[in-house]
Amino acid sequence: MRFSRSVLLPMLYAASACSGGATSGYTELATNTTSGGVPDKNAVLEKIYDPAYAVPAGFLVDERAADPSRSYTVHHVLDESDSYELCTDSFETARAWEDADNSTRSVQGYFIGVYETGRYYEFIRELSYTDDVGNVDDVTSPGYARVFKCSDTNRDGVDRNLLNGYAGLINTRPLESETVRVFTEYLWQFTFFPQSRKAVLDSYAGTTAGSLTQTLELAFATNQGAERCDLIEVARWQFIAERATGEVRKQFDVLMSFEARLDNGVPVTCH
Repeated sequence: MRFSRSVLLPMLYAASACSGGATSGYTELATNTTSGGVPDKNAVLEKIYDPAYAVPAGFLVDERAADPSRSYTVHHVLDESDSYELCTDSFETARAWEDADNSTRSVQGYFIGVYETGRYYEFIRELSYTDDVGNVDDVTSPGYARVFKCSDTNRDGVDRNLLNGYAGLINTRPLESETVRVFTEYLWQFTFFPQSRKAVLDSYAGTTAGSLTQTLELAFATNQGAERCDLIEVARWQFIAERATGEVRKQFDVLMSFEARLDNGVPVTCH
């Protein structure tokens, strides 16, 4: 499903069927959720126009974001088509992939070290920028390149440009709601949406007989031009993981849209 019929994410629109990896066609929706009602418009505006708000309390925030003292970049090493994030359980393979990835990047860095978690290998480089681009006080900044461990997260065959369809495999066992939550909230931080204003209103779990789900309730504001109100869209993005296989599918639905603006710093709806 396309996120907007006109101005939002036209490049992400495609049919729900996904090439590579999707096998079951599983699309059952969660029935037991801790939230799920349509959000109040005023509550949406309060969050989408608050520059200090991004995600609800308790939402997973990448550990690199905990140190704001320097600018930095974090990215995942992708396959040759740039469609999905690579995974391997071999450190040597991950190191070779990252080295090749660094050699093709517009800003290359010199190797500093390796950091490892149960989810990924992370290769740390110091990046040099010409004429202090993006760095006021320092001409270098750290760059973190990650390769997933297949034993945890396998994204082979995922089309990252699709909002619906196959989202990968979670291979940790037993499969639990917390694992699906971390998978979903982690990937949100690396999903591109072009709007300058975007927020996660809520993140909640659900279950069916055969699946575990995590749902992100999202709000986006798009500037529609001078003297025009912003387009506000509220969407629900659900990640559905099959208990038996760990296969994850994603389903994106727009809940509502309306227009709003800031009136002397106060968000108001437009009529």
